[in-house]
Amino acid sequence: MSLDKILSISGKPGLYELKAQTRSGFVAESLADGKKLSVSIQNNVSILSEIAIYTFTEEVPLREIFKRIQEKEKGEKAISHKESKNKLESYFSEVLPDYDEDRVYVSDMKKVIQWYNILQAKGITDFEDPEASGSDEEE
Repeated sequence: MSLDKILSISGKPGLYELKAQTRSGFVAESLADGKKLSVSIQNNVSILSEIAIYTFTEEVPLREIFKRIQEKEKGEKAISHKESKNKLESYFSEVLPDYDEDRVYVSDMKKVIQWYNILQAKGITDFEDPEASGSDEEE
């Protein structure tokens, strides 16, 4: 499953998989408990493949950060998102050394680490960019 089908829904904990579109929104399934819910188009929804983290030089896609965490942890679970502010900042600077401290908050770090752990627990560990792998085949 690619990150193009994984959603974060504002006001709802955890991550969701996009299952189907409806006239007034879509149906999503919780990765935590498998419960389905109907989400209207008024909800603030973020697709994980569209999220990026600010650095001093560019915006790094979330999939790239997940790959770096995966390499650092050798495919295992990352630290808890409930660690202290100092531990989270230290960990994040190991994963993304040039992140912009003024624009990336501890709450953002918590989300990234929590999301990685949710995906890792569900066996969703392919963080490759489908567009990048497709362009290699064409060359």
